[in-house]
Amino acid sequence: MAAQVPVSSGNSPDARTTYVQVGRLLADPASGQVARDKTLVIRGNRVVEIRDGFVGDGEIVDLRGAFVLPGLIDSHVHLTGQQNPNARLEEVTQSDAEQAFVGARYARRTLMAGFTTVADLGASNEAIFALRDAIRRGDVPGPRVIASGSAVSVHGGHGDINGYREDVMHLLSSESVCSGPDDCMRAVRTQVRSGADIIKITATGGVLSNTAAGLGQQFSDAELAAIVDVAHRMGRQVTAHAHGADGINSFLRAGGDSIEHGTYLDAESIRLMRREGVYLVPTLMAGDFVARIAAGPDNFFTPAQTAKALEAGPKMLDMARRAHEGGVRIAFGTDSGVSAHGDNAGEFALLVRAGLTPLEAVQAATVNAADHLRISDEAGRIAPGMPADLIAVAGDPLSDVTELERVRFVMKDGVVHRAE
Repeated sequence: MAAQVPVSSGNSPDARTTYVQVGRLLADPASGQVARDKTLVIRGNRVVEIRDGFVGDGEIVDLRGAFVLPGLIDSHVHLTGQQNPNARLEEVTQSDAEQAFVGARYARRTLMAGFTTVADLGASNEAIFALRDAIRRGDVPGPRVIASGSAVSVHGGHGDINGYREDVMHLLSSESVCSGPDDCMRAVRTQVRSGADIIKITATGGVLSNTAAGLGQQFSDAELAAIVDVAHRMGRQVTAHAHGADGINSFLRAGGDSIEHGTYLDAESIRLMRREGVYLVPTLMAGDFVARIAAGPDNFFTPAQTAKALEAGPKMLDMARRAHEGGVRIAFGTDSGVSAHGDNAGEFALLVRAGLTPLEAVQAATVNAADHLRISDEAGRIAPGMPADLIAVAGDPLSDVTELERVRFVMKDGVVHRAE
């Protein structure tokens, strides 16, 4: 199994001790156990101890009336942009530097919503890797970022540039677009060389590509096998944007690591995912958003996008329900950048509508997402030795999961970013 690139920011040189006094604490969502009246002892950017009662002498954070849980993880975002009526124009007018600054704004918004770790799965290499590194250095506030950079995609398919003049498309096409097994191995290696933490591919067509190429498989079986093989050889996991069952199942048979979206997954998909322990990232907010825009009076999608949005969007909730009932492991991801950054927690209510309990939805955004991204030693729990990433809400999210849409306190790496 490929090892995930470490994302730790390391030990803080500031070794001061902070005592966070907590009324209700869900330290390890895997257990489901809520403790009462605890104090988190934080030294620098790490939790060093969890003590009984309210103790501490010095710097104290009073969360005695709050419900505290680990910082949340969104396994699928696009920080450097957001869908809007000018999105197609922005593709040809914004520089990579401008996109990085846009990403800094959305990264802060995401952090303030309680998400202390994200996986960014599709952006300009230069923009997202610069933003990721700036956050790691502490130059700008934001969640720690695991970044794929540009998606590995087929020529003319989802992830390639579509719908502009030929000369414009030639200029904007990425090095990660490929055809044939050898060329696709080159594309993966190029992404690793450029700084990718994880490889994201577009195994099928997609809703928001401006081409009427459907939502089925676009890579050949041989291309998928080559991509997965070379990525694993270079120590990277591979996650696949995938809607059609043909592309989902071919990717899984090739040894792929996780599925994003999964709209048309079938019984074979569920069997393969359970057999290999593959995670599904359902991105229900994306399905809800594109269906509402496409059917609404202010639809700004192109005709090709509209047709696919109306086809796929309404099916995603039932897909997640079938996957959950079938025992597929689910990791939280929103595809934010399709829907609005900062609204990420809206995914929780949709997961509950798909049949997850509130606890299961919280687990999807903490311990499951950390396991999926292979960062369980760095995120998803509050425990001695772990980074001090925690959030607080007023009510009980295990009774009403929408409490997570009203985060009142955010600490990342021992630094308080929000306190109300």
